[in-house]
Amino acid sequence: MRNRIQELRKKRKVTQSELAEAVDVTRQTIISLENGKYNASLILAHKIAQYFEMQIEEIFIFDQEGENIC
Repeated sequence: MRNRIQELRKKRKVTQSELAEAVDVTRQTIISLENGKYNASLILAHKIAQYFEMQIEEIFIFDQEGENIC
C-alpha cells in the first residue's frame, strides 16, 4: 500500500515529529509509514486522514498488484 503522507506533510510544512504527536504515535512510525515499511492500522489511517482533513482513500493508495489478495 502506498501513501501520500510525506507529500502532504511537506506541503503543510509539518515535521515528522509534529505529525507523530498530533496522531499519537512515535516519529519512527511516521518514518516507517513514509518509507512504505509499515501499513497503518485503520484507526491510525483515520487519525491521519482527520489531521489532513481528507478521506482515507485520498491518502492511502491500495495497490492490488503489490498485495496478496485471496
